[in-house]
Amino acid sequence: MTTPRRSARRLVRRWWPVALAVPLGAAAGAGYAVVSHPSYSASAYVLVVPQNTGEAATATNFAQAYGRLAGQPQVLAAAAADTGHTLTELGNLVHGTTSPDAPMIEITGTGTQAREAARTADAVARSLVSFANTSSRDTNVRLVTLAPAAAPDKPTTPSGSLDVAVGGSAGLLLGALVMMTRRRGDAAAPAVPEAPADPAPGTPRPRTEEAPARTAAGPGDRNAGKPAEKPAVAEKAAGKPTGGAGAEGELPAKQKAATGSAR
Repeated sequence: MTTPRRSARRLVRRWWPVALAVPLGAAAGAGYAVVSHPSYSASAYVLVVPQNTGEAATATNFAQAYGRLAGQPQVLAAAAADTGHTLTELGNLVHGTTSPDAPMIEITGTGTQAREAARTADAVARSLVSFANTSSRDTNVRLVTLAPAAAPDKPTTPSGSLDVAVGGSAGLLLGALVMMTRRRGDAAAPAVPEAPADPAPGTPRPRTEEAPARTAAGPGDRNAGKPAEKPAVAEKAAGKPTGGAGAEGELPAKQKAATGSAR
């Protein structure tokens, strides 16, 4: 196998979780964008006007307070009758946003249709103005509708490109996690040595020749480097019989024969 093919196989083995998870995640995001229901958003703007000049900071503070009251039942009660929603449903469809340096409140309404979202935002804005102006003598500020909500041209959600990007990113993270887990498992597993390749048919196998054992000797020994003698030869050189029990009785028999002939 050539080197480019080996490199390609290594890349596939290492990166296949990421290569598989990213397209699947993007496809899941695209599927969600197709099957999910569209949602529209529209915003109405309410301005807090001080009754006395030089009280802009007071108007800004009251804008912060009334912005928090935009989703409360005291304000939503009148708007719920106009929109046909319950207080709980209307509280989930509307929220207020304020600015830290401007006495303005943004009322954002959502719905499954563009006109429904605009009608919800306008109803809550009118209800907030009416609720706040009942106590204008005590607060010295009045609320007026600055701009009514306009029906949006396109839905806020789902966004096809955003959903595909989110799905692909989730697939990338999941694939990277799987890849890291596999790499840790491979590092913890013991390495298995590869078996030697079988020789080609018809190739004679080399014979292994055993080297004769060398006798261990000191620097002044004459037998250093010579092959070790066999046990039988070593015993014979030492004067020990090597023939077993018959060899042990051979010497007394010869001595008896020599004694009888002398007599």
